[in-house]
Amino acid sequence: MSGNGTDRHVEAARKAAEGLAYSSGFGNEHSSEAVPGALPDGRNSPQRAPLGLYAEQLSGSAFTEPRAHNRRSWLYRVRPSAAHPAFVRVDNGGLRSAPFTETVPDPNRLRWNPLPAPAPGTDFLAGLWTLGGNGDATQRSGMAIHLYHADSPMLRRVFSDSDGELLIVPEHGGLLLRTEFGLLRAEPGEVALIPRGVRFRVELLDATARGYVCENYGAPFQLPDLGPIGANGLANARDFRAPVAAYEEVEGPVEVVNKFCGNLWSATYDHSPLDVVAWHGNHVPYVYDLHRFNVIGSISYDHPDPSIFTVLTSPSDTPGLAGVDFVVFAPRWLVGEDTFRPPYFHRNVMSEYMGLIEGAYDAKTAGEGGFVPGGGSLHNMMSAHGPDRETFDRASAAELKPQKIDDGLAFMFETRWPVTTTGQAANAGHLQSAYDDVWQGLQRHFRP
Repeated sequence: MSGNGTDRHVEAARKAAEGLAYSSGFGNEHSSEAVPGALPDGRNSPQRAPLGLYAEQLSGSAFTEPRAHNRRSWLYRVRPSAAHPAFVRVDNGGLRSAPFTETVPDPNRLRWNPLPAPAPGTDFLAGLWTLGGNGDATQRSGMAIHLYHADSPMLRRVFSDSDGELLIVPEHGGLLLRTEFGLLRAEPGEVALIPRGVRFRVELLDATARGYVCENYGAPFQLPDLGPIGANGLANARDFRAPVAAYEEVEGPVEVVNKFCGNLWSATYDHSPLDVVAWHGNHVPYVYDLHRFNVIGSISYDHPDPSIFTVLTSPSDTPGLAGVDFVVFAPRWLVGEDTFRPPYFHRNVMSEYMGLIEGAYDAKTAGEGGFVPGGGSLHNMMSAHGPDRETFDRASAAELKPQKIDDGLAFMFETRWPVTTTGQAANAGHLQSAYDDVWQGLQRHFRP
């Protein structure tokens, strides 16, 4: 796309994103109508839906799952989703899916620099690049880690993922997400979630956009239980924002791409499927500002386990063992007495992929290429990791006065199973070859 074309579309997206209205809450029932009277009163599927619309249920869970875990929404649309031609297979590009079999799981600590710049004309879907993951998309278990880099909007192109929900973590450049439920604006420092099966289009609010995506094949993300913390803290439900109904009536060819059992399938519709005039339910997209995370920490001694920073969790069949946790290291005070304040040295049965949205991370300051925004590190289960030598030396000698960490925003996808990298990630030119060196030079201080 030409520079002028890109500028025009960015300006149009920014205008559409101005002053968006939202509905607040997480996991609760929302309802919205773009045209008054479009929602039926007292029933979900009347004999004739209001305004000549079609009633359609979108189920994100089995009908018989417990009410507390049941996800479904009723959509009232211009045309039913069933009105489409056959899908055909298309090339997957840089997108891969579980099971991941191109390489063997690697116990080594790995770190990547940011993705290279995209080829001109790359939209969000074409710019998805899979680093790795675990589980099996066809069995609805496990997760995948993707990155994206785009310089163009998705024009007359819509995407949906039948394999899982997509947690989008922008790092550079804002996104306008046009979904079946309405519009969401996601800037760096915010995250957006697109539920399984929901169709959406991504437009850019800046010339380029870059970030991370967690594709969760398993149980939908939910807020973690707070236990002894009590009724408040961590991510507050009221800070999650769902869209209000907004529809488009676009005639003419629109490509609809569906990710199904690991592969991309495409069909050309004669209309836009983003034509939902009203809806109600709890299977909805949302956006959340990570700066609103209410950090809970120690006010006496020692460093809390990183689980205290969990924003969202996808539970498994074992209580307390997540298919994937989304964890954020947000600005916070450190006040622990006689305490080594950066994250401690650690070997973990869980596997950890960490990314950086802005600033610096207090335990990773050294090494080839460094740990920079847009980059990421992978520490698979039981791989020893922790602060690099420079961080250890500095923190061991620091004066322990109250300290505010406010110059960085990092996150982690933590998962119960090892992450197997894709072939493209294992052989990427932006894979750092000397990551292990950051721990070299840690001296022997033992004095018996």
